[in-house]
Amino acid sequence: MVLGLVHARFGLSAPARRRSAMARQARIACEELGPAFIKLGQLASVRPDLFSAEVVFELEKLQDSIPPVGAEHIRTCIRSEFGRDPEDLFDAFEDVPVASASIAQVHRARLKAEYRPVLGDTLAAGTLLAIKVVRPGVRASIDADVELARVWLRRMPRMGILARVDLEAFLGEFEATLRSETDLRNEARVAERFAFDVRDDELVMVPRVVWARTTRRVLTMEFVEGWRLTELTDAERDGVDARALAVHGADVFMRQVLVLGRYHADLHPANLFVTPDSRICYLDFGIVGTTLPAQRIAIAQVLAATVYGDADRAVKYSRELGLVIAHEQEAAVRDRVATLMKRTLRRPGQRADVRGFAIGFLSMLADFKIAVPVGYGLLIKALVTVEGVAQAIYPGIDITQTVRPFATRLIAQEMLRPARLYAKAPEMLRAAMRVLSE
Repeated sequence: MVLGLVHARFGLSAPARRRSAMARQARIACEELGPAFIKLGQLASVRPDLFSAEVVFELEKLQDSIPPVGAEHIRTCIRSEFGRDPEDLFDAFEDVPVASASIAQVHRARLKAEYRPVLGDTLAAGTLLAIKVVRPGVRASIDADVELARVWLRRMPRMGILARVDLEAFLGEFEATLRSETDLRNEARVAERFAFDVRDDELVMVPRVVWARTTRRVLTMEFVEGWRLTELTDAERDGVDARALAVHGADVFMRQVLVLGRYHADLHPANLFVTPDSRICYLDFGIVGTTLPAQRIAIAQVLAATVYGDADRAVKYSRELGLVIAHEQEAAVRDRVATLMKRTLRRPGQRADVRGFAIGFLSMLADFKIAVPVGYGLLIKALVTVEGVAQAIYPGIDITQTVRPFATRLIAQEMLRPARLYAKAPEMLRAAMRVLSE
């Protein structure tokens, strides 16, 4: 490792290899510096517009899990929010948490009386609940953590790690993200919006929110039984239709991006359950991506270019999404994309490697010093994550084959829209006249 760092620091290795070495050190540093830096690293892991592909995909390995605070502190928080003890609000409140992270920890309890949620069926009395409670002192510690992060990150540009990052803007985003996470009503609202989007989908679920037991520092939701994707073994897969579920999960993501215009941008195996009745349960709605109507057909075209291995189309529609490629770079970029597609996506007899393509594509942009638009980078990262999630459910799936029909169908629908045909009619007529006059 030391030799690799020396090579990375002084430029003795290839750029991609150098970035990989520095990315590993960034992850190790975040782990050693504690919870605030783990959160900082997690935020960086969904910003390929700011950080290199190597950093982004290395930092996604960070897990936000720390020792829980004592039950008396959690009880005090609940009492201060509701003016009542947990036993007066819930049945069978459990002092031992089932999860603990830097912002909040989760305890189980049962519903005292039936409750009618905003969406979905009534929750019966006795329903198992997940009670998420903000850890005491979090708001004060955020200020200290941000200041500590500011001190450390100001040193890092001298080591060449953050050359293209506006540190003050990134730290401002980091602070705003942490503060948003301390108001659990934000998570509840996003969860319900997502639940509304998938309300007619029998294979997808979102835990129902109990608003009567939810405040800024306490979030009460239905507790979901099932397996995290990190816990899913062959035995559990045998009990569900894993392939159908994996395909459906990819379709749900495509629908979010290309039809609804908002999508879960922080999907990873810890944020998804597979339930015993063969459904996908989404959790943790901290990061949400959005797409505008004008962008969606270009996104569909980029996806189609990816799944069909079409470098020309990928470059053309990436430009429509904000990728600025200088004229003198265009041929070289197109050649690099074509070579990368051949190596990762068009491998006879082998499954396509979308993750490998994404890392290579983002690294290529870094080599050419081409800036990555915010939404573009987030979308690439999300697509790679969807591939990982689908393969965690069903290891043999090829995500390019899964998304191909959806992207193709959407493009065909767009091409055949009456308004589009009407706009193209003069051009089509002129082309027909030229053919007839020859």
